[in-house]
Amino acid sequence: MFQKKENKNTDDFWREYEETNGEKVLKRGLGKYISGWEEFDQNKLGGIWGLIITTSGGFRFHHFPQYSWIDSFTRFAQKDQRQEKTIFIPNENIISINYGEEPKWWKKLFSFSPPKLIVRYSGESIQESEAKEKTLMFETDYVDHTY
Repeated sequence: MFQKKENKNTDDFWREYEETNGEKVLKRGLGKYISGWEEFDQNKLGGIWGLIITTSGGFRFHHFPQYSWIDSFTRFAQKDQRQEKTIFIPNENIISINYGEEPKWWKKLFSFSPPKLIVRYSGESIQESEAKEKTLMFETDYVDHTY
């Protein structure tokens, strides 16, 4: 009736991730997408959690489908529309990556504001010869912030 999940350790997961994408993982963390990616914003996907990953080829945000115990009861009645979602920005399009958290300890104590990760990148504009600067914003739980 119940199937036992296969236990993978973290190293196996990251090794498999590198093999799948063909790029070396340089830094990784956990974060919540806030804004800046047109497809996500159009579909009102702000606030989804995922892995923030810097690879040898660029920057990635990888969201995996999430299910609650309530979903397991209602899933049979409706077709599941959740799927993996990925943002990828190649290195040549990245302008800057900034990690910022409140530097004053007393402000951290009295008003919690999670650290922000801001990725500025060049994207396509309406005119073919022009690149338009865009900004992705994430709140982070933990990121190796030595960008």
